[in-house]
Amino acid sequence: MNEVQGPTPAGTSRPYRSLPEALRAHRIDPVNHAFIGEIVDQIGVTSLIDRGRYIEAIRRGEGAALHIGRTYTNGFTEDEVVTVGSTRLRLQPSEGRAPYFYVTHPSEFAPPTAVRAKRSSAPRTPAAPRTPAAPKPVERDYGVCDVCFMVKTPAGGCGCD
Repeated sequence: MNEVQGPTPAGTSRPYRSLPEALRAHRIDPVNHAFIGEIVDQIGVTSLIDRGRYIEAIRRGEGAALHIGRTYTNGFTEDEVVTVGSTRLRLQPSEGRAPYFYVTHPSEFAPPTAVRAKRSSAPRTPAAPRTPAAPKPVERDYGVCDVCFMVKTPAGGCGCD
């Protein structure tokens, strides 16, 4: 977990009014919104601040602020019990923010949803051999009649003859 700490690269940090606003601003996968919402409700967060690469969630009580990234939430202690629904989350040690622990968001475990065209189950039949296309007829210029200005026929006549 390598993450940038402190204010945004431009030196500005802005607070968010709500968690949904923060999640939309950071383009966090909508699959993770309910999951992150339950964590934030359980921990008790007083404010959410934009830190550039993550959202900093300040806790109501004691404890480190949570860092909510696109694929993880970081800032838990080793003995902290975090449950979402009835599932106890497995905390993993943070590489960039020791001694804290992080949890991976559900979108990282979901299989990628690639849309593929279905193939028919019928056996393939060999394609018919290609026949060369008929040659295009060559257009020739037979001239224009001086009287009626119509195109002359190959015999040299026109409509006024």
